Amino acid sequence: MALPQLKQDATAARLAGLTLPEGGCLFPARQEALARLQAMGVPTRRDEYWKYTRPETLTQPEVVPAALFANDEAPVFDRIDRLKIVFVDGVFDPDASDDLALEGVQIDRIADICGKDIHWAKDLFGVLEARGQTPVARPLAALNTAFAVDGVAIHVTGKPSKPISLVYVHESETSDALLHHVIRVEPGAEATILENGPAAARFNKVIEADVADGGALHHVRSQGRDHERRAVTHMFTRLGTRSVYKSFTLTVNGVLTRNEQVVELTGDDAVTHVAGACVGDGDFHHDDTVFVTHDAENCESRQVFKKVLRNGAVGVFQGKILVKPGAQKTDGYQISQALLLDDDSQFLAKPELEIYADDVACSHGSTSGAIDEDGLFYLRSRGVPEKEATDLLTLAFLAEALDEIEDKTLSEDLLDRLRGWLTRRG
Repeated sequence: MALPQLKQDATAARLAGLTLPEGGCLFPARQEALARLQAMGVPTRRDEYWKYTRPETLTQPEVVPAALFANDEAPVFDRIDRLKIVFVDGVFDPDASDDLALEGVQIDRIADICGKDIHWAKDLFGVLEARGQTPVARPLAALNTAFAVDGVAIHVTGKPSKPISLVYVHESETSDALLHHVIRVEPGAEATILENGPAAARFNKVIEADVADGGALHHVRSQGRDHERRAVTHMFTRLGTRSVYKSFTLTVNGVLTRNEQVVELTGDDAVTHVAGACVGDGDFHHDDTVFVTHDAENCESRQVFKKVLRNGAVGVFQGKILVKPGAQKTDGYQISQALLLDDDSQFLAKPELEIYADDVACSHGSTSGAIDEDGLFYLRSRGVPEKEATDLLTLAFLAEALDEIEDKTLSEDLLDRLRGWLTRRG
């Protein structure tokens, strides 16, 4: 079926200034991704999963400038012993990065792989992204697969002694960054991936993660600092038998952020927890879109998302659990909640369950409301100032999402960031 003219024109305009990187083992995947994108077209507000979020500034050819945000606060995760891989406006910075050698893992740049005829990443690059296009089209992920020329390929064969930290630095007010990472966790291996930083004025990122039988991948991300930035991120994850994937995202700034998580549980007894917390003030639009597919027996999934919004901020949650035929003994849980600190803010939610097995335990819920007046009165009556009492109740509200982080050192670091954000906006 032919694309509507609006989509054709918008897609042609977005592609006009882009050149498909040629050669190397990744080129066939790029060609296939470009074909997918041209068949789907870039998203518009008429698309079902974009009706709550305006995609124009993510799809137009020109970048909306984003001012740089400067303060003297140390970057998040600075207190953590980690292997740092730094990207400045979407380009790898070897001088700011650590040596990429670490026991139990092999790390290569996507830019280096592009010129090779053989590399393990060839069997993963674009594969999970393509799988994630059904039943919901994700054209900006296809755009990324086709045109992103930097990122890292992380092959986890053991249990590295420290986390691998991807640091994104924003230096140009008109930067337009595309990054694509692929992660392969071998059977019985385990790794933690950290991400932080504003990245660029406009940022499009894809991570494809394949976790083999008995493997484990922990993902903790912090998005913040430069408020005028715009970002769309995708994480496609496939889980084998008795494997584990846990992901948490904290967002405290950004005029427009769309985070998509697509998880497939393809092996029995697999576990995935996807969680997020955001606090938004003013011209802040934050969209979490999650799709979890149960395609094996006795698997567990949790989606826990909390948003604190004020001064007209907007939060969006679109979460789905799909249980395929034969995926018996599925345990699926989904909760999305918003704390609205004024009458101008909005929370838009679309929770979904689609179940084709009969021996399952699945639930979902979504609520929004104001601060707990009884709790506020209790704290005020014991001498706690109103601002401090409100902050305490806000942190308590976000606690369920933060509890999804397995490493308590990381959760404490992020909790400190939240306290600081609330204090600065008092």
